[in-house]
Amino acid sequence: MAKKITKKKVVKKVTKKKVTSKINNEPALRTVPSDSNKAGKRDQKTSVKLSKMANGIVKAVHSDKEPEMDVPIRAASNTNWNAKKGILEMGDSVGTRQLFNLGQARKFMQTLLHGKSVDELLVADKTLSLRGMFYKSLHTIEGTKEKTFDDQTESDGILEDLEVSLGSLREELHIFAKKRGTMVGNITVVDNGDEINCKKMGSGGYAIPSICEPEVIQFKNVKADFILHVEKDTVWQRFNEDRFWEKHNCILTEGSGQPTRGVRRMLHRLNKEHKLPVYCLLDCDPWGHYIYSVIKQGSISLAFESSRLAIPDAKYLGIRSIDFERCGLSDDVKISLNDRDIKRAKQIAAYPWFEKNKQWQKEIKQMLNNGFKMEVESLITKDISYVTEEYVPARLKAKDWLG
Repeated sequence: MAKKITKKKVVKKVTKKKVTSKINNEPALRTVPSDSNKAGKRDQKTSVKLSKMANGIVKAVHSDKEPEMDVPIRAASNTNWNAKKGILEMGDSVGTRQLFNLGQARKFMQTLLHGKSVDELLVADKTLSLRGMFYKSLHTIEGTKEKTFDDQTESDGILEDLEVSLGSLREELHIFAKKRGTMVGNITVVDNGDEINCKKMGSGGYAIPSICEPEVIQFKNVKADFILHVEKDTVWQRFNEDRFWEKHNCILTEGSGQPTRGVRRMLHRLNKEHKLPVYCLLDCDPWGHYIYSVIKQGSISLAFESSRLAIPDAKYLGIRSIDFERCGLSDDVKISLNDRDIKRAKQIAAYPWFEKNKQWQKEIKQMLNNGFKMEVESLITKDISYVTEEYVPARLKAKDWLG
């Protein structure tokens, strides 16, 4: 029978190893590249935060105390709706992650593994993808058959925990996600020093990067009047081919479904820094409604980033539940709502920011009464370019949108 390991025995085992960190003083910082620009100063601040976290654990070990760390809770129960700002915000509740708690020890270990990897990225002045971070910290624990991470989803969650624990954005940890999203229109982007004229991007467009911070991305020649954000690449291709952005002097973006942080950050910056209105052309279904909600108010899992991602004045341009009759569409475009759709629609209707919005209550009720959902592509049944030449221009002219 395996012996029960007590806290005292484990602490003694740990403290047998030579620990070079000073107990009563802050540990010496790793050599992080330092320069006069904002990125260098940002890295120094992140390095200090990591050192303080590590030093607290070392002090606990030397004091025969249980090593632990506080992690803000990323859940609906710790998310508040700030009606004045029009965004979701994270609350003050935290969970304590303890080394000697069998239910928390694995996450405790994973958090320190990723913290070590981030420290190495800062010192090397390099970045890694979310996938790369998963593999960098992946190994089989010595003497066992257990891996440090089962999959990337588990790794990504720990990285978000590390973000909120340090109060640092993912970009400040030198981590980027897979590119997903495209942009074209009347704007020049300076991407890591390279000037990119988004009016001359051909059929492919400019791929919106994962990191869109001012240190990496700057804007020049922003002459557009607004941003039209569409849900999918298939719709974006139609607008780009018809050169909608040129005819209507706008910037055209797409998020390939649920937009990534990079896409949302790009939209947020253009909206805040250049006062460009954002209009969203999304599917008439609970998922299109949710995408709009995330763009407008932020998301529960990323509530700690709402202030730099959410766009409270974003407008929902369509497609709408009334468009089946208003546009004279055929029964062929109807996609029956299933039980999951109905449940999700009711959940969205109960969101605080939709609950007292008469327009949105009417919209969701009409969709449920219809018993079907529709995609933006359904407008193609009218004409190949109906959505670009008639539908969107008419909605914009009439200011017919939901807020």
